[in-house]
Amino acid sequence: MSGRFLERWSRLKKAADKVAEAEITDAESLLENLTPDSDFGQFLRQEVSEEIRRKALKTLFADPQFNVMDGLDIYIDDYSVSEPIPEAMMATLQHARGLLFDTPEAEEAVAETPTQCDILTTDGQNVPVVQASAAPPAENQ
Repeated sequence: MSGRFLERWSRLKKAADKVAEAEITDAESLLENLTPDSDFGQFLRQEVSEEIRRKALKTLFADPQFNVMDGLDIYIDDYSVSEPIPEAMMATLQHARGLLFDTPEAEEAVAETPTQCDILTTDGQNVPVVQASAAPPAENQ
């Protein structure tokens, strides 16, 4: 009984190999004739082997239309040599010392930074512009 099973298994295995070889040769002939205008959808179906799918996509992306750097590849830059931070940028970062360090210098730097109230002041009395102009003066009523 096991002899029949092995014979049948061997016969089916050989038949499957022949079909797979025929499919590969058909697919390879299609791959050779691919152009950028060809339909690549037939290579993206589940029935198509991974090897043939990859070859088709490799052919597609080898076309100069798709093989162009887009300028957003920031990871290709050389980051092994760092440049010092310019003085102008360091001056703008002084306000962060108070958040990062607990030193008297940091407290002075925080004290020197303008607050929102200072920014909104028009007359030097630390009154925000929004509050000062919200109500009309009593004389005009």
